[in-house]
Amino acid sequence: MLLKNRASRNLEIHLSKCFEMIRKWLLLFILISFFFTFPGFGQSNTSGLSRPRLVVGIVVDQMRWDYLYRYYDRYGEGGFKRLLDQGFSCENTLINYLPSYTAVGHTCIFTGSVPSITGISGNDWTDQLSGKSVYCVSDSMEQTVGAESAEGKMSPRNLLVSTVTDELRIATQFKSRVVGISLKDRAAILPAGHAANAAFWLDDASGNFITSSYYMKQLPDWAVKYNRDRNIDWLISGGWNTLYPINTYLQSDSDNMSYEGKLGDEHAPVFPHDVKAAYARNHGSFRSTPFGNTITMDFARATIEGYQLGRGPATDFLTINCASTDYVGHLFGPNSIEVEDTYLRLDKDLASFFSMLDDRIGKGQYLVFLTADHGAAHAVGFLREHHIPAGFFVTEKILDTLNKQINEKFGIAKAIRGAQNYQINFDLGKIDAAKADFSEIKTLTVDYLKKQPGVSFAVDIDRLQDAAIPEPLKTMITNGYNFKRSGQVQVVFDPGWLDTFARTGTTHGAWNPYDTHIPLLFMGWHIHPGNSNETVHMTDIAPTIAALLHIQMPNGCIGVPITDVIKK
Repeated sequence: MLLKNRASRNLEIHLSKCFEMIRKWLLLFILISFFFTFPGFGQSNTSGLSRPRLVVGIVVDQMRWDYLYRYYDRYGEGGFKRLLDQGFSCENTLINYLPSYTAVGHTCIFTGSVPSITGISGNDWTDQLSGKSVYCVSDSMEQTVGAESAEGKMSPRNLLVSTVTDELRIATQFKSRVVGISLKDRAAILPAGHAANAAFWLDDASGNFITSSYYMKQLPDWAVKYNRDRNIDWLISGGWNTLYPINTYLQSDSDNMSYEGKLGDEHAPVFPHDVKAAYARNHGSFRSTPFGNTITMDFARATIEGYQLGRGPATDFLTINCASTDYVGHLFGPNSIEVEDTYLRLDKDLASFFSMLDDRIGKGQYLVFLTADHGAAHAVGFLREHHIPAGFFVTEKILDTLNKQINEKFGIAKAIRGAQNYQINFDLGKIDAAKADFSEIKTLTVDYLKKQPGVSFAVDIDRLQDAAIPEPLKTMITNGYNFKRSGQVQVVFDPGWLDTFARTGTTHGAWNPYDTHIPLLFMGWHIHPGNSNETVHMTDIAPTIAALLHIQMPNGCIGVPITDVIKK
């Protein structure tokens, strides 16, 4: 009996130990499951702060807000529709400065600031003190890395403020890795900021993705291999025909309209486009095809793999600019089949990219936002065809007349240097030397411009507050004016009016909703599905990202977090 009781007792002890071991393993399993299930848990620090593994900021160049819905029925489930269905859409996001150009837009998105503070007052500007022309990211101190051309002599040094990507690097003691990618140098450099690990853009002459000595002395091995594979060659080999039967493109004009531009030396702007022949004559023509977006997204994949983004000790940040939408839009116009086909192809590229992020980073482990740097106007020919007011402003002729009038009255030859960014630039040195009254010269200029066809307003910016100009235009002009980098007289065209260089295709830069109403969608880590028609501004994007990441907003930021996006 004693032996039996002892055996029972031993069995009880043995079973107890087994149950205890099972309990410990079960607890460990629960903890591991919790670690991988809850978004961002893998990026927690000792205080319990959570962040996503990777942030991806996608800027679709020249994407009008209405493109989200104009082609909605033709999009697949994994691209734009996924952003709309699974993400949060800020449906009334507006640009709040002038001019609405590429460099300014990318800068505003990632700084939460405006040209008067950032110093990025256009893609190009005239330095008002020296009279020299400046390209927004040009830097003669740097050298090209990855090609023999001078296209890499660039840096972010002209940007006067920090970016949200800079602030992330600072907040993580530079453990976060930041990379910018685009076909355009400015759209890779400015979003990535001053402290970026890298920025890459396309060199037309070589077909390589290149960078600047500002970032590194040589390309990483993975980028060298990517360039060696010559992906452009296979992308253009089949030409550009419509993705679907051309008679299904019902949201667009007919295929051959007089206000469409032509790709290369083509006789007419019609499908199929011989991209290979156009590329042979001019490598830059590749940008004006949807394949520019495809290679950009493909290089972004290689970047994530090459730098192991999303796998480090802190949150990484990748900025991507899909620039071919801008080039195609400029060439063919918003109502062309080419633009529709470009967005349908981009939708597929986005779907494939998001699927890759799901597999590599994990659903709920990354944060994506998608927006645009600006929109675009309808072609003047298109508007006129449908009896909507539109016209062309002949800038050079107007400036010639103004210079003659100023010379006759003040004895100063060519007192006006030119027009840039919808502003008039004066030769301040000549005016000072002549001891002329600059206020009177500006008054003459404003009075003449206001009388010209197609001009809604012309104003001496120094007298803006007294001008009979409605809001929000006054604020937009103020936000866009930088004393050292902007002209002194602002010109605002009538709606639908464009400069004469846009006789085919389109352009942008104005205050009107077609140029300044942009998409803004967030998806992934800590984002609840939904939408809002509350008015928000482009300047609100960076502080929203900063709030989500629990980091300081950029040092020139004037925007505010979008509470509908950040609420749990």
